[in-house]
Amino acid sequence: MGTKVLIVEDDLEMNRLLELDLKRRGYDVYTTTNGLDALRMFHETRPNLVLLDVALPGMDGMTVCQRIRELSNVPIMIMTAHAVTEQEMAHGLNLGADEYLLKPLRNLEFHARINALLRRAQLPEDPVKKTARYSDDYLTVDVDTRQITVGGEEMRLTPTEFKLLATFVRHKGQVLTFQQLLEQVWGYEYNTEHHYPRIYVSHLRRKIEPDPKNPVYILSEYGVGYRFMGK
Repeated sequence: MGTKVLIVEDDLEMNRLLELDLKRRGYDVYTTTNGLDALRMFHETRPNLVLLDVALPGMDGMTVCQRIRELSNVPIMIMTAHAVTEQEMAHGLNLGADEYLLKPLRNLEFHARINALLRRAQLPEDPVKKTARYSDDYLTVDVDTRQITVGGEEMRLTPTEFKLLATFVRHKGQVLTFQQLLEQVWGYEYNTEHHYPRIYVSHLRRKIEPDPKNPVYILSEYGVGYRFMGK
């Protein structure tokens, strides 16, 4: 079985073009044009990646994203026809999106982002063996088993959120610059997306910190980057 991609796009021409393009590159592709069918097809096909339009008949894309995220950590790329503000991106992250891409899609960027998303979901082992586990009485992170508990409850993270937290844990006590985070978590395709670390760290703090406004785990090194510290 190849890598399975579910396309949810109500523009029939764009849907077909995406399907042909991805099939030419060796993906197994499934398509639908509405939100309700998207959930049914997701259950039937269990794709490795979901490409999801926002404006859909039957059920809007953000609701579909939220429903999928309740069941799976599959990477989800939101495709939108209008520029995304930081507030909209934060809202999408809160519902479980991993990535936003503006339409019309640019072919090279589109495939670079797909490759980066699939890489993050696989989370290959760090070639340099570093601490792969952190635990205290509030937060436990086991990178190898992909298990996170917060306050005794299991916490579900998106692939990007998990890769970000795993990178912090593996470099505990070390300042990671914004550029280092972009390269290690997102990949070279994101070298110009300087707002990404700030937005995703803010969202990750809301999930793992006892008080996100006064973080004790992910500390800001202003103008430089972030440092992960234990209690």
